[in-house]
Amino acid sequence: MSELQAIFQQYPALWIGVATLFGLLVGSFLNVVINRLPVMMEREWRRECRALLADDETPAAADDAPFNLVHPRSRCPSCGTPIRAWQNIPVLSWLWLRGRCANCGRAISWQYPLVELASAALIGLAAWQFGPTALALAVFLFSWALLAASIIDLKTQLLPDVFTLPLLWLGLLLPILLPAYHLSLDEAVLGAVFGYLALWSVYWLFRLLTGKEGMGFGDFKLLAALGAWLGWQLLPLVILLSALAGSVIGIAMILLLRHDRRIPIPFGPYLAIAGLIALYLGEPIMSAYLGGPL
Repeated sequence: MSELQAIFQQYPALWIGVATLFGLLVGSFLNVVINRLPVMMEREWRRECRALLADDETPAAADDAPFNLVHPRSRCPSCGTPIRAWQNIPVLSWLWLRGRCANCGRAISWQYPLVELASAALIGLAAWQFGPTALALAVFLFSWALLAASIIDLKTQLLPDVFTLPLLWLGLLLPILLPAYHLSLDEAVLGAVFGYLALWSVYWLFRLLTGKEGMGFGDFKLLAALGAWLGWQLLPLVILLSALAGSVIGIAMILLLRHDRRIPIPFGPYLAIAGLIALYLGEPIMSAYLGGPL
């Protein structure tokens, strides 16, 4: 046991506070990922299409300019003014600026403080639940991946492989890396397989009946990842909770926000919500339903 871990075990409130603050800081970086990763993916697809079609006449200047998670510097999307360090403090800067750009006065999206606060809350919860352990660090990664993937899916209807696949592999490795983990390797593998096949089967059945695609392949991969983390036993609960969340939120969006029914609503965020609920409450819920331990 490291000295730092011993201090955190002696002072649990300190551990939770440090973890929550760290979650707040990482939440600021997640906003960068959420905003830039879809653009990076689109540029890469365009470059691949040009290479495949050998289309040398298509202007490539815009796609070839450096654009990644580091360059260029963060700037106001309205006026292009670079954001200074004091304007980039999680939540506090947004409140200090009253949600507006310091230069042009245009509104700054609520996404920024909400993602930062959500990240802090998820990490604080994981720190409180699992203590200063390696499992807590793994759950930090789990929570961040689900949060970022959900917001990207809401904005673009894309679930990037850069989140779903590492999450899947880490879930499969946890029983090996952490012998005290509550799942066996067999349960994790079966969870991944059944998770993927569950939505894959629904996709093809819906397509055969209607001729339309009801969901994307990213949803299959995300449920496979959740199955690897939670085990096959909790998959029915995850599917039920995600369907319930999707129905309630979808109906509310149509009735209250007048969301166009013809515009598809991404399913990834509902899977993420269900996965987080199952991570913390899945076993008690299933035990209460079954009348005994899983």
